[in-house]
Amino acid sequence: MTKRVVVNDKMQQGYQYELTALMGEEFDPAFKPELTPKEMLALGVFGGVYMRDCRNEFPADWFENARLAPDKRDGMLNYFQINASQPLAEWVRKGWIYDDDPRGWFQWYCRYYMGRRITDEDQRQIKRWKNMTRHIAQVKKYCAPGDLACRRRQRQAILHWAYDSRKI
Repeated sequence: MTKRVVVNDKMQQGYQYELTALMGEEFDPAFKPELTPKEMLALGVFGGVYMRDCRNEFPADWFENARLAPDKRDGMLNYFQINASQPLAEWVRKGWIYDDDPRGWFQWYCRYYMGRRITDEDQRQIKRWKNMTRHIAQVKKYCAPGDLACRRRQRQAILHWAYDSRKI
């Protein structure tokens, strides 16, 4: 049985999608995120400004321990206490934004985690997720294992993609 989600937030009005997979399950075999959206929000991602206005779309418990900024972006709220994000305008310029997910990859991941499936877009986003492994390789090459002070910006960016860079 599918569930329909209706979105009315700052960036989307009247957008609808169906949840056709079980939450947190039935992922593409190539997609193995190390962190859930709830874990990412609790660790601190995107300077605390991501998804503050769309809490109704997602489970309330995702936001119980989320590190959210009351006003503007605050890199100190990020796990590595550094800003590692590019502005949304840059994401748009580079063609990274899909119309159904105007906030980008993390919004896609949250909706995918919830159970939404859009075959072509899912494959595109999973490919982008896989491409982050080059950053993981750089951290492994240039940092001592467990040295969380090494390449903090790169580690934070890796965290933004559901890889647990604390374990590198």
